[in-house]
Amino acid sequence: MANKNAPFGLKPVRMMSGAPYSGGQSRYRIASGATTPIYQGDLVTQLTAGVLGRHAATGTVPIIGVFNGVSYTNSEGEQIFSNYYAGSITSSDIMAHVIDHPNVVFEVQCNAAFPVADLFGNFDIVDGSPVGDTKSGRSNTECAVSTGNTTASLPLKVLDISEDPNNSDVGSTDTNVLCVIQNHICGQKGAGLA
Repeated sequence: MANKNAPFGLKPVRMMSGAPYSGGQSRYRIASGATTPIYQGDLVTQLTAGVLGRHAATGTVPIIGVFNGVSYTNSEGEQIFSNYYAGSITSSDIMAHVIDHPNVVFEVQCNAAFPVADLFGNFDIVDGSPVGDTKSGRSNTECAVSTGNTTASLPLKVLDISEDPNNSDVGSTDTNVLCVIQNHICGQKGAGLA
């Protein structure tokens, strides 16, 4: 059966130990006026001046985690919570909510069929066009199947094929896979097998 083409960025599903994901996340700063939008499910990376930003395809800076929303005080003094950071927001308290534990396993859609033989390889991401959906706030980031390599600085390590019955066909494009952040700020996981 053909897989459903519906990218959603990275979604936490469990821990490496097999334990359930508990919902834990940390808060990190986004610079006031930062222009790049960040969507729920996007990878985020460290920037200079103690802030974070969206990790784009081909980037090699270590990953902090996966963006899960933002909070800030707007110009009227109201506390705002959103699934995505729209960009160009001016506030002194813009805080990103980030799933940052290095052993969280995420589900992500691939941009092609994903062969079982490529499991445990390291992969880059591909930015969707547009990179996210402003209505849902969700990312359109996917795993870039053609980038599979042993390179330790790639952002994702794919562990298994998803058990989602709508997206687990390895012979059809848009396979969903389970992965961890390979190039994490807490250290790289190691060379891939792809």
